[in-house]
Amino acid sequence: MPEYHIGTSGWHYEHWRGLFYPEKLAKSKWLEFYAHHFTTVELNNSFYHLPSEKAFVNWHESSSKGFVFAVKVSRFITHIKRLRNVEEPLRNFLSRADSLWDKLGPLLYQLPPNMKRNDKILEAFLAILPPQYRHVFEFRHDSWIDDGVFDILRRHNSGLCVFDMPDFTCPVVATADFAYIRFHGSAGLYWSCYNDDELSDWAKMIVELGKNLKAVYIYFNNDAGAYAVRNAKTIAQLLS
Repeated sequence: MPEYHIGTSGWHYEHWRGLFYPEKLAKSKWLEFYAHHFTTVELNNSFYHLPSEKAFVNWHESSSKGFVFAVKVSRFITHIKRLRNVEEPLRNFLSRADSLWDKLGPLLYQLPPNMKRNDKILEAFLAILPPQYRHVFEFRHDSWIDDGVFDILRRHNSGLCVFDMPDFTCPVVATADFAYIRFHGSAGLYWSCYNDDELSDWAKMIVELGKNLKAVYIYFNNDAGAYAVRNAKTIAQLLS
């Protein structure tokens, strides 16, 4: 069986106070509290700006042993430069993420929805990625959802982000020795809660997907109403 790493996409949500975090718990203690309930989290703020080295070190120190951080790569690389001529910003980003040390998990590259398939650009970008990291790609334009693209990822042992969102889903496929899944909400983007039947069906697919893999990373991005917390706990129970 693979290692299952199950958590939420981000943890610093004010509207989780009283729903997940105790009312009087200081925000500086939120990650420590979160890490008592989950074994991983997906860092999202790194997509918008590069956190300081001190921030990464603090996150490392505030989480429990064996905790894993998946890190969403800067939109400067994915959305502005669109994977081209990014050697220097990529080095800067990775050197900062390395401050997580043993707790650094997969690096998530979410491509913009208006970026259509271009195998040459993808191949060139994959060629410069250091192989010691786990790289995973979330494609938001349907032209990328193709076996030819999956084969390119397989040649580089890079992951396909399997995602679920209204009106756009990705095949449940692994292209590396690990799998990566993001749940954005089935009925409403970021705000809908998955019911038990939906999660039961997903758990069966995840078990099948995980055969012969080393790890499966699962993140819920439906933060409204702390649904992500509820859904992550449920699927963890189903997979246990």
